[in-house]
Amino acid sequence: MTRLTECIAPAFYPLHTAIKNAAVTHIIAKGGRMSTKSSWAALEIVLGIMSDKDANAVCLRKVKDTCAESVYEQCMWAIEKMGVTELWRDYKSPLKIVYKATGQAIIFRGADKPKKVKSAKLRRGYIKYIWYEEVDEFFGMAEIRMLNQTFMRGGPQFFCLMTYNPPKSPNSWMNVEAKLSRPDRIVHTSDYRSVPRDWLGDTAIREAEHLKDTNYDAYRHEYLAHEIGTGGQIFTKLKIRRVSDEEIEGYDLIRRGLDFGFTPHPMAQVDVYYNKNHKRIVVFREIYQAELSNARAIDLIKANGLRQPLYADSAEPKSIAEYKANGIAIYPAIKGPDSIDYGIKFLQDLHEIIIDDVRCPNTAQEFLHYELDKDNKGHWKAGYPDRNNHSIDAVRYAMEQDMRKSGIRFVSKRNLSI
Repeated sequence: MTRLTECIAPAFYPLHTAIKNAAVTHIIAKGGRMSTKSSWAALEIVLGIMSDKDANAVCLRKVKDTCAESVYEQCMWAIEKMGVTELWRDYKSPLKIVYKATGQAIIFRGADKPKKVKSAKLRRGYIKYIWYEEVDEFFGMAEIRMLNQTFMRGGPQFFCLMTYNPPKSPNSWMNVEAKLSRPDRIVHTSDYRSVPRDWLGDTAIREAEHLKDTNYDAYRHEYLAHEIGTGGQIFTKLKIRRVSDEEIEGYDLIRRGLDFGFTPHPMAQVDVYYNKNHKRIVVFREIYQAELSNARAIDLIKANGLRQPLYADSAEPKSIAEYKANGIAIYPAIKGPDSIDYGIKFLQDLHEIIIDDVRCPNTAQEFLHYELDKDNKGHWKAGYPDRNNHSIDAVRYAMEQDMRKSGIRFVSKRNLSI
């Protein structure tokens, strides 16, 4: 049998080591054309089954009819590549590949109707490997979680492999998911440049280099797996990462903002560190909840122990008065006719917007997904969408005083003539 390291590109050695040491559960492997990420996944599954008598695998595509010419053929190629063809038997109906010695199997499923996908009846063992090929074609993490709940049972160790070519838009659900923190997950990016040249052939490499010379943006997206954007993303300088307690203890310029809500819209309150010299903000705490009474919200805000001024949506003077009566230093944010445009422009001009997605998961999702709308001709509309932006509004309110000091001016509704 051929050694796995002789069959996979060196870029994938760390992923193989992580699986071999059971140091990870979820692997997101994104890559461009010819990156060999799918080859790695198939080889890993074949070797894993042959190395563990209780291991089985399920390979999923969003559309069932695409399995035969993609994940099935990829697994058959992996078996042949490793020189173990005589040890496996393949079946076309239902589509599966069986390890003859034990009856362990690689099964293939489509998730056209994910609620109807059922766990397989196995001769022995459990589903240890779950491979989502072209995972961005699925409808979101809720669908992936539902499928994982079907297959991740009855065994001591699982490996969920998600392979895909990143869509152009950073706001694509899978591109967003790959940016979020999770301690049991590795996010890996690969491209053809790490693959031995003789594996790909001179012609394939010439095609890539030609595109590089003639359409560099297309080359970056198609071959290097870069999210080059669609032109509609609003915040392009986002960095999603964990923020340590030690970092927070060192924050001096803390800003606080509040967007009122009850139902169906949530109340969003954020705490933001502002590094003026480096034009950077860090969103490190959020309260984000629908149907939250003022009394309960006041208790939660007080529990944070911060005493810096809180700037809130001026559209609710009664709520502001209630907060103030309960000892919170709260002030109405100015909401002039251009305040949204000016506020978002201020945030766009920052060098970096850092969000701790563990402490502030809803804020991270809002900023990552915020994108311009399109008209019925597919053109970007002017103006910013007024939906799923509660934390974004709270951040704008938090930074209002700094906007004014930076020279931004807008007219207060309180000063408009009627």
